[in-house]
Amino acid sequence: MSEQPELSAEQIQFVTRGVTPEEIAAVTAVLTAAAAEQQAAAAEQQASEGVDGWSRTQRALREPVHPEAGSWRSFSG
Repeated sequence: MSEQPELSAEQIQFVTRGVTPEEIAAVTAVLTAAAAEQQAAAAEQQASEGVDGWSRTQRALREPVHPEAGSWRSFSG
């Protein structure tokens, strides 16, 4: 999520007729800023939460247990 959100006027559909180029530029600027703010907040939240569940499942597997002679005698079941 490190990329800046790309937004252009062609991606926005205006329902109102007769929208001026200045209005299109203003709406595009506001939506771009809002998307960047939302992306920054999500990145900050992820950083504060630490490792997510998907990443935790990627940890290395436990080393195999190699019982030695007499090492399991204290196990009572």
